[in-house]
Formats: sequence, C-alpha cells, structure tokens
Amino acid sequence: MLEARRAVQNLKQYHPPLSGRIGLRLDFNESTRGASPRVVERLRKLSSDQLARYPERAPIERMTADFLGLNSREVLLTNGVDEAIHLLCQTYLEAGDEALVVVPTFAMYELMAASTAAQVISVPTLADFQFPSQRLLGRINSATRFIAIANPNNPTGAVADPTEILRVARAATHAAVLVDEAYFEFYGQTLLSRIRTLPNLFVARTFSKAYGMAGLRIGVLVGPEEQLNMVRKCASPYNVNSVALACLPAALADQEYVECYTSEVSRGRERLGAKFRSLGIRYWPSQANFILADFGPCAQSFVAAMSRRGILVRDRSSDPGCAGCVRITIPADQQMDRLLATLDETIRAMPTAERSFA
Repeated sequence: MLEARRAVQNLKQYHPPLSGRIGLRLDFNESTRGASPRVVERLRKLSSDQLARYPERAPIERMTADFLGLNSREVLLTNGVDEAIHLLCQTYLEAGDEALVVVPTFAMYELMAASTAAQVISVPTLADFQFPSQRLLGRINSATRFIAIANPNNPTGAVADPTEILRVARAATHAAVLVDEAYFEFYGQTLLSRIRTLPNLFVARTFSKAYGMAGLRIGVLVGPEEQLNMVRKCASPYNVNSVALACLPAALADQEYVECYTSEVSRGRERLGAKFRSLGIRYWPSQANFILADFGPCAQSFVAAMSRRGILVRDRSSDPGCAGCVRITIPADQQMDRLLATLDETIRAMPTAERSFA
C-alpha cells in the first residue's frame, strides 16, 4: 500500500480561510489599492503567443538584480516567498536536522521545515513580541541548519535590530539564515547588502504586498552566489509563470505608485492606532501594513461582527502568545474612514460584559 513519508503524514495542513471573502478584505495583508495601472496595462497587452511559450526567467532576474543593486547570480525569482522558504528547506535540511523559528510568525516556516523531517524548534519572542536574540543564540547547536526570521514580523508587525540578526547569522555559520523582508517597503531597513559578507545569509522579498500582485505569486530570494547555485538545483526552471514575469518590470518601474501606497499605510497605521487608544484597546506598534490588537475573550465575536458589517479581519488567537489577538490590514485612504467608523460601531454594539478589553 502506498504511503506518504512519515514527516508528511504528521505535517500540519495550512488552511487559509479564503472561501467567501466578500467585502473589504483586511484579513490577508493584501493591498487594497491593487497593482499599478502600468501592470494592468501590461496584462491587457499580453498575447496568446506569449501564453503559449514556457516562461523565461533569466532576463527578468537580471532586471530585478539591477533594481536591487546586485548581480543576477545573487537573485532567484520564486513563486512567492512560500517557494523561497521551500527551496531553502529542500536545499539545506535533512531528517534529524534542526530548524529554529521565532514565534509567533508566518506558519510556512514550520510547515516547510517539518516536511523534510527536520525537527522544528520554536523560540518564543520576549514581552511585547520583542526579538529574542539571546534565546535564539542559546538554541543554536551543531544540528541547527535553518533559521527563519521575519523582519518585520507577521502577525505582530515587530522588527528586530539588524545587528541582532547579524549576530545570529555569525553564530550559526553552518545554517541557512533566512531574513524574510516581505514587508520591507513599509519599514525601509534591509540586510540585502550583507549577503556578500555573510555566506549563510539569505533575504526574501515579495511583490504581493506593497506591489499589490498577490494573485501573480512572484517573489525573490537573494543570497550568496555560491549558495544560491545550490538552491537553483532544487528549483524548477519554470517556477514563475509568464504573466508574472511580464508584469514585474512594469511594477518595478512604477515606484511612485508603491511609495504612494506605503505613505497611505503609514498614515493609516497612525489613525488606527489612535482609534484603538480612544477605545482602550491594547495594540502593538507595527512596521508593516497591519496592526495586531488585543480584543481578549471577545476576539471571535468581534471578527464575526465585523464580517457581518462587510469588513474581514483576521483572528490570530491560535498563534503562540496571541490569545485574543486580531490582526487588521491597513487599507488605503479611501477605505480608512469606513474601517474606523465600522470599528467604532462594532465595539459600541457589543454587550458591555463582552468588552473585556476596555
């Protein structure tokens, strides 16, 4: 009888709540502005002949490398950051190895590492979700082969001091250290330039968030040339589809559009934070396009009540250390008034006994 590998049988399955997402979607950190008009125009001009050909990744990798100030041998375009994580785990992890993951964080680090039969070690953050550099350093040993750090982190929006991340990378030279910068555009600090001085450091970026192209599934993995040559061996030559490759140059060319959106997010974070303070709701400062807030025991009822009013937000109570927490994506300016009014209405409509956060 055919059976899956033991590691796969024991693997948790990630079930994103995608069905029935009607209304203002503030539950998946997608851009509410959408992609640049230049991207939309490029989509309109795609020919049937282009769709009939296998995708050619190399020319767009060279262009992306130029944009990032790197050479093309240090850049690998991927099917979103998910694939970048998968490729690193496939390249460096074997059964019995250890993968260190700072939690709470993006679920795919654990899932991809565990699928290789490696042991995943969860390292909890400190109070207020601060980066646990000493705890992380204390867990590094000869079996450590992969370390995942999201910066800014999801779902907390917290950031780690770059010097602390570099300390970890230097202490684990035998491990692939991934810095996931999916929310870089909202934060502005990067470790991209350090891949040439640290031979075990990788940086991942996505074009799903600030660029508004989540549906195209395109990201980029950056790393030392020698190591990225190994990673390429695990990657399909056609891993990124032709539509995404055709649209990426148009997206990168319109930095004004990206900057406009990130500015809106910055303003929106301030407005949403002020609303939380006025309602007596605890929240954590964020450097991403979302805010995590503590709604206590009423988190589920709050999420349901917002949904009934046409706004989707994400219950993160099941994440380590996030009991009662809800994550809300920051919308563009034109939708922020609606979010704030609905938030206010939802809270005030709740029975006083349920407002345990206040």
